[in-house]
Amino acid sequence: QVQLVESGGGLVQPGGSLRLSCAASLGGFSIYTMSWYRQAPGKQRELVADINSGSSTNYADSVKGRFTISRDNAKNTVYLQMNSLKPEDTAVYYCNARIIKEYWGKGTLVTVSS
Repeated sequence: QVQLVESGGGLVQPGGSLRLSCAASLGGFSIYTMSWYRQAPGKQRELVADINSGSSTNYADSVKGRFTISRDNAKNTVYLQMNSLKPEDTAVYYCNARIIKEYWGKGTLVTVSS
């Protein structure tokens, strides 16, 4: 059974940093495109960043220069380093794995507030 388990969320002050992790129980992890999405209260889920099998990355304009996505294929894990956090980054962050089918984690809450 495929599982994606996110961790690393929490409460942080504006300007602070967090690193999210997503551990995947996926055979052939390295060939999946891995993504982070987020959903703020009352808003639609949106793509934050993704990284493909060749480690090419893509970011939403709102996080460029502040967030970095990376992957460790030996550990079946994808990370999201979030710096210079803003209150508008507050959301539940979800991990997604996609090749033909796609899989989702249950999410981890990030709250940016003073």
